[in-house]
Amino acid sequence: MKNEQNCNRPGRPDEQAPDGPATGPLRGPALHLRGVAVWPGFLSPAEQADLVADLRGIARQAPFASQVTPGGRPMSVRMTAAGQFGWISGRGFQGYAAQQPDGRPWPPIPARVLAIWDAVSGSARAPESLLVNFYGEGARMGLHQDRDEADFSCPVVSISLGDDGLFRVGNRERGGRTESLWLRSGDVVVLGGESRLVHHGVDRIRFRSSALLPQGGRINLTLRIVT
Repeated sequence: MKNEQNCNRPGRPDEQAPDGPATGPLRGPALHLRGVAVWPGFLSPAEQADLVADLRGIARQAPFASQVTPGGRPMSVRMTAAGQFGWISGRGFQGYAAQQPDGRPWPPIPARVLAIWDAVSGSARAPESLLVNFYGEGARMGLHQDRDEADFSCPVVSISLGDDGLFRVGNRERGGRTESLWLRSGDVVVLGGESRLVHHGVDRIRFRSSALLPQGGRINLTLRIVT
């Protein structure tokens, strides 16, 4: 069910929401890849380490798990979540879920993650879901749209931690030409406005390209408004 509260802050039109800070100055100019806003190096090394500590707290309450697609194919990423909604996928079903498979609620979204949303999203609403994907060696995410949310005027904010990931952006319709960009640890991405429904994915990672995670790998956090 769609929440009737408007996503956009007063005085912030839809098309401008991804392009400027909500509170305080952004560090460095935003790049744009087919309308997708990218802030390289938005997080300092110390801030990245703090987020990893927060994620370890989430994983203690909601461990990373391997899932399968509705068609029964194993996913190469492992997942967990925080907030009002997580994500569960299995043979014949996938979607947001208000509880973990064992019936427990998802842990709360850490305050440091919410602060990033406030800085870049331009949204008057707080995120309801934090999805966390771990990419080990050889993991990838195929081109897809984020369209299981009720209100597409609300952006999706993505945070990269750990190894570099080759981020590919396509079109609203499947097919056609694509463009790619290597995302590095500390980069923040916003899909909003005209770019909200573009197809996007991660082709591969450069395993052990970052020292943030002792065993290597990439963590991607995505903040979403679900209802």
